[in-house]
Amino acid sequence: MKEDLVLPATRETRADTAPEPLLEVSGLVKHFPVKGGFPIRRTVGAVQAVDGLDLTVHAGESFGLVGESGCGKSTTGRLITRLLEPTSGTITYRGQDISHAGRRQLAPIRSEIQMIFQDPYSSLNPRQTVGKIISGPMEINGISPEGGREKRVRELLETVGLNPEHYNRFPHEFSGGQRQRIGVARALALEPKLIVADEPVSALDVSIQAQVVNLLQQVQKDLGIAFVFIAHDLAIVRHFSQRVAVMYLGKIIEVGDRDSIYARPRHPYTHALLSAVPEVTLTEEDSPQRERIRLAGDVPSPISPPSGCRFRTRCWKAQDKCAAEEPPLIQLSGNRNGHLTACHFPEDPTTEAREEDIVLDPALAALEEDRN
Repeated sequence: MKEDLVLPATRETRADTAPEPLLEVSGLVKHFPVKGGFPIRRTVGAVQAVDGLDLTVHAGESFGLVGESGCGKSTTGRLITRLLEPTSGTITYRGQDISHAGRRQLAPIRSEIQMIFQDPYSSLNPRQTVGKIISGPMEINGISPEGGREKRVRELLETVGLNPEHYNRFPHEFSGGQRQRIGVARALALEPKLIVADEPVSALDVSIQAQVVNLLQQVQKDLGIAFVFIAHDLAIVRHFSQRVAVMYLGKIIEVGDRDSIYARPRHPYTHALLSAVPEVTLTEEDSPQRERIRLAGDVPSPISPPSGCRFRTRCWKAQDKCAAEEPPLIQLSGNRNGHLTACHFPEDPTTEAREEDIVLDPALAALEEDRN
């Protein structure tokens, strides 16, 4: 297949009249030092958790961030909320650079950017009542809503589908799904403009996940809050997000609107991810056969990532150019609506079955031969 031509635009193309992004991240880097040797305090390396990230989130938009465990999704969420200090790069919120803002500078912004944490069991203080947990952010920020904080907390409990009478209960009296609803209520207490949801349903029972996702979707619709939804479950991200970014080993390798990413992916890694999503059909005629791709090994160590394209060590299309040059995140010919891909040799924009499955793991290949 001939290599796709690229369009000159290297960033998402929008009309000149488009509103300014609510959040804009450019060249974001976060390296965690690795200590060792003698003396013990000496830095011997760095975990490159996030390494040159670019993304934009607009007001009221739901933006999904997906990838394998260890690719840097959660670190990205903590950098956006400034729970972590970035090594380099810029984080711009409503036109203001908050990359290295101090405590005083962040004070008026803290209430506008909130986070829903992954584990509903450890993110709530077991010694505090539900009322204290949800009203805590209001006390810290000196906010006294009309009618008092208790009234506001009871309203929030009702908003997230809990009984207002649960105000004086403790977290251990609730199930996992109910605890996550309490976490959502706490995030809504300050009426934020942006919420970072870090895998908010991964620790919950499957039967409860849909309820929490639907709750977040309703909250976004009713209140117009922008979401950065971090997850590894592609089905949930497809249900919730309008735009989706695919992350691999600290970098975004593909980003676009939901339909483009799921129906017309271009990066080989995105193809591999989508081929692993189970689909239930009553008969073979219900839908066309999907491609099957199984990769070898695990994600390389972020302490010493591969040169050039970081996916090349697991890619069936890798060539010498992939090791020598890092592919830029650009818009390929035939793509639309700001669908960007970072690949020297992109795949065809389809997820239909190939003549032969791609199996890069030798053990899996041998197993397939034995079965046949």
